[in-house]
Amino acid sequence: MADNDRIQYLLDRIEIQDKVALYGLGQDLHQADSGDGNVLAQWGELFTPDAEIDATDAGAKVFGLGEYTELMRGKDLVGGIEGLGFSFNAWQHIEGHATVTIDGDTAHSIAPHLHTHANRDGSSNTFAVGYWHDDWVRTPAGWRISHRRVEQLYFHTFPVVANPQLVSGV
Repeated sequence: MADNDRIQYLLDRIEIQDKVALYGLGQDLHQADSGDGNVLAQWGELFTPDAEIDATDAGAKVFGLGEYTELMRGKDLVGGIEGLGFSFNAWQHIEGHATVTIDGDTAHSIAPHLHTHANRDGSSNTFAVGYWHDDWVRTPAGWRISHRRVEQLYFHTFPVVANPQLVSGV
């Protein structure tokens, strides 16, 4: 492989890895009660407009990007108790380092994820653990996901238990 090809591969790989993080940022910068549910502020740089998100492994369906954003933040991305805010009032999405295979203007990546959610009633927290399988295309604006599939390894809700050490300051 020529030096220019190697450099381009590294630049492409770094861009894709950075973009994997945009999913979590899109979620986390727009918490349920923040008054700003516009996940597309970040996801607009991550997905193609016609992207599909396959959540069948998580018990859902294949969504178009518009449907998926409404699932997350409600109609018109209003946030609050719309979308996931109905069940959760806070969340954290950690997107892991991706393995990336690049073939010209297309690529595929697999990245682990850990998503935590505080249930709105304060009684429990929900954890989702799995992998993203992403198909990428190079666009004039950079790499974008055209198809995303979630591989759900673990989804469980745990009751919140008071920690006496944290409460007493010991």
